[in-house]
Amino acid sequence: MTEPPAGDCPVPRVGPWQQSTVVEIRTETARAKTFRLRLSEPFAYLPGQHVVLRLTAPDGYTASRSYSVASAPDGSAEIELTVERLDDGEVSGFLHDDVVLGDQLELRGPIGQWFVWKGETPTLLIGGGSGVVPLMSMLRFARRSGRSDLAQLVVSVRSPADLYYGSELTGPDATVVYTRRTPEGWTRPAGRVVAGDLPGSLPTVSRVYVCGSTTFADAVTSMLGTAGVSSDRIRVERFGATG
Repeated sequence: MTEPPAGDCPVPRVGPWQQSTVVEIRTETARAKTFRLRLSEPFAYLPGQHVVLRLTAPDGYTASRSYSVASAPDGSAEIELTVERLDDGEVSGFLHDDVVLGDQLELRGPIGQWFVWKGETPTLLIGGGSGVVPLMSMLRFARRSGRSDLAQLVVSVRSPADLYYGSELTGPDATVVYTRRTPEGWTRPAGRVVAGDLPGSLPTVSRVYVCGSTTFADAVTSMLGTAGVSSDRIRVERFGATG
C-alpha cells in the first residue's frame, strides 16, 4: 500500500540512526514488555508509525526489527515500544532477557505513511492480540485531546492473561473481546469479534484501522464490508512473526 494519508498535516519522515536510553521497562503480559526509550535526537511522529531497532554484536553482526510506537505524540523526547517475545526471536529475546534500565538501543524512525491517524476525524480501531500496539497510540492520542468521540477501540484477545494495557482499556471508548476464556463474571461469552461488538457510531467514522494477524485482519475486513463499510475507509496492517 503506497497511497499517502489524506489531510494537510504532513507525515513526519524517517530520521537518521540514533542512540536511545532505556528509562523504564514494564511487564504487560507473560510474553510482552513495554520499553520506554529516551531519544538522543527527538522526532515528531504520528500515531500508527513505527521505528526500526537495530542490535550490533561485538563482531559487527547486526539484527534489526520494526516495532510500532505505543505511546501517543506529546512533544517529549521519549517513546514507548511494546515487544512480544517470540520463540527463537533474535531481537525480542535479547530485549526481554538482557536489556536493563540505562542500556543504549539504536533505532531509526519514524517510519510509515499509510497506517497513520492524525486525530482530525472520528475513527474506529480494531486490533487482534499484539496488533493493539499501534492502535493504542491512536487511542491515547484521542484521549489526550479530550474528545471522547474521536476514537473507539475494539481489541480481541484469547484470555485476560493475554491482554496488553489492561488497566487502560476501560470506559466507553474501549471494548475487549475474549475469544477463549473470559474473566469471572464477564457478560459476553467467549468468541470471535462479530458485528454486534462494534460501536453504534460505525456509520459516522471516517476511517477504520485494523491490525492483527492475516487471518484476523481478513475476517474483520470481511465483516466490515458486510456491515457496509467501503474499502476506501479501511486501512489494514498485518502483523507477522519478526522476532
